[in-house]
Amino acid sequence: MALKLLSQLPMVKAMQLEEAIRGIKSCAERMNSLYGRVVFDEWAVVSIADGKARLVNYFGPRLEGFQKNFAADAAELRKDASGEEYAVGDFEFARHAVGTSFESFMVVGQGLFLICNNTSATMDMIAKEPTWLGAQVPFVDLSEKFRASPLTV
Repeated sequence: MALKLLSQLPMVKAMQLEEAIRGIKSCAERMNSLYGRVVFDEWAVVSIADGKARLVNYFGPRLEGFQKNFAADAAELRKDASGEEYAVGDFEFARHAVGTSFESFMVVGQGLFLICNNTSATMDMIAKEPTWLGAQVPFVDLSEKFRASPLTV
């Protein structure tokens, strides 16, 4: 009986890194188009294990600065997310992150996070634009793709 029940469970197909990168780039393009300008100029997939962050993929203007300042730039977002439990596909925004402090993360796999950042605007500034409402749709769509097919690296 147990074998039959296990065989009836839907198989979750893991997403590979190349597919995730294509999805992230497509999401960024759609968000920028709907918003009318760049929403996040930094997108990074980060693996966090044993309290250490490892960069898996990066797109943005400051690769060296991103790696060097990761802990400081994540502080505001980490504070906003402290005490919460997140599943794959869940995300969080830091409304008042300033400068290079990260605006958002999304859980994209076990111990894997997509970090989204605007290095010149806060999430609060971004959200004040009327076009922000529509620009969120591709972001939510991306979260659902990861929820259905978590990234593995």
